[in-house]
Amino acid sequence: MIRFTNLDYSIIAFIFFVLLSIGLYVSRSAGKNSTHFFLSGKNMPWWLLGVSMVATTFSTDTPNLVTDIVRTNGVSGNWVWWVFLLTGMLTVFVYARLWRISGVNTDLEFYELRYGGKPARFLRVFRVLYLGVIFNLITMAGVTLAAIKIGSVLLGLSPVQTVLIAGSVTLFFSTIGGFKGVVYTDFILFFVAMAGSIAAAVYVIQMDQVGGMEALLAHPEVHAKLSLFPETSDTKAWMTLIIIPLAVQWWSSWYPGAEPGGGGYIAQRMLASKNANHAIGATFFFNVMHYALRPWPWILVALASLVVFPDLDSLQAAFPSITPDKLGHDLAYPAMLSLLPSGLLGLVVASLAAAYMSTISTQVNWGASYLINDFYAVVFEQEVDEKKRVFWGRIATVVLLCLSGLLALTLQNALQLFELLLVFGAGTGLIFILRWFWWRINAWSEISAMLASGFLSLLLKLTPIGNALFHPENGFFPDWLQYPFVVFVTTLVWIAVTYLTPPEDDKTLKNFVQKLELGGPGWTSFSSNNDDKWSVPQGVLAMVLGCVFVYSILFATGFFIYGEFLWGCLVVLMSVGSGWALLRMKDTLSKTL
Repeated sequence: MIRFTNLDYSIIAFIFFVLLSIGLYVSRSAGKNSTHFFLSGKNMPWWLLGVSMVATTFSTDTPNLVTDIVRTNGVSGNWVWWVFLLTGMLTVFVYARLWRISGVNTDLEFYELRYGGKPARFLRVFRVLYLGVIFNLITMAGVTLAAIKIGSVLLGLSPVQTVLIAGSVTLFFSTIGGFKGVVYTDFILFFVAMAGSIAAAVYVIQMDQVGGMEALLAHPEVHAKLSLFPETSDTKAWMTLIIIPLAVQWWSSWYPGAEPGGGGYIAQRMLASKNANHAIGATFFFNVMHYALRPWPWILVALASLVVFPDLDSLQAAFPSITPDKLGHDLAYPAMLSLLPSGLLGLVVASLAAAYMSTISTQVNWGASYLINDFYAVVFEQEVDEKKRVFWGRIATVVLLCLSGLLALTLQNALQLFELLLVFGAGTGLIFILRWFWWRINAWSEISAMLASGFLSLLLKLTPIGNALFHPENGFFPDWLQYPFVVFVTTLVWIAVTYLTPPEDDKTLKNFVQKLELGGPGWTSFSSNNDDKWSVPQGVLAMVLGCVFVYSILFATGFFIYGEFLWGCLVVLMSVGSGWALLRMKDTLSKTL
């Protein structure tokens, strides 16, 4: 166990005191009604919501996942999640406005606006179980798994002890403050977490074992991992890390925080904004911070870990108390943190604990909002008293937190979970995009896609069929084809179901189009002034410019870190150019978005 000093304990105690004080301060207003408990009265500014989005997606599992990716596939391996920037920018310039003006309280309430009758109600309830329970529990379990590994390495805690301690503190915080408490504390957590991750990266690079940036980049274990793109001769790496993610993954897979068409806790924050402009500003700020600025401190710690702990055997030797079922490359991040000095160690541990609280609080509040607004009130078909909604929302929070803790005890590593979530949602993303633009999509389209992708992913991941078809050495197909296969089959299923089932009635479609002011070829029969209202072309152009802007900042930062200043300056010029083009589009976007 790492020995903490009084300074470390003081830093941790002070940060927790601040967070819990905020939670207690907002608890009175959070309990007024369900809108305040789940959406803070729909009056939040863009900067607060944007920071909250960034803080929520920075959890204990995020640096562990990035470390696992870098140690396994190199820096270029991060394309498996960098590619979701395309989804994020599409949300900024196309979907953020639509979500905010829809007037719904949850993204599942949207279903009874877009679709009609019993299928819409069934889909709304089904998605509660599919997203609010199954997906949500898997996501929270991954975050808790990371906390287990950090607790084992830094505090000498058993998995059960970590789950009980972390869960108890988060439970108290989540049940009293509601969404408002989550967002307000996220503002503090963001700065604490960023300070901790940057300070940790600076320190570990200067350690004697690493020898500074120049020595780190020249180390044989590290040098082979530095490239921002895979080697041109590595076909499998290009297919799995670049081509499939860019061609298929970003639009086809539902993944928490990067949902095609918007959704999840990102939609929850857009729905809580003051107006559509604040929703757009919040999501743009989030995407810049999430993809352009935050990854590099984690990447540098991961690269340094290859010098200090080059393989799993060295990790096991350094931490013999770690059980084999929890040993993985993601363990290297907390292992590196164990080398930090007093004071900095306390700050980093506090930042990770705060990040855990932020993400889990968001997930349980979001999941509870589904269970109360989209299950309890819908299934029982009655007007539920607001105080009861808040009460049952708090009960749902407790249940979700307990179940996720139990599931976390059965998992092994972060990358394993990430890959499972990607495949589990493969093929559903296209529907979440098309339902905004094509009248023919109906409730059964979504239901069939979710059932098909879920069944196929479980079949391929948990049965011998997956190995027989996609084993990397003796499978019938290359293993990198597994994801496109699920997408292809799922797409065939939902297209067939769409045309075999009746479309939504004209009244439902007309009301939807009028409320959201939709246009374009997919709504020709239901929208007047069709060409004037169709803002998608401008939004897609802005999305492309936004992606160039953010990727340029990401790569420029990497080139400067690597000492490649010429390339860094050239990429900075690309960032400036794309940013200038976005500003030039400001007037056009303000009219259409």
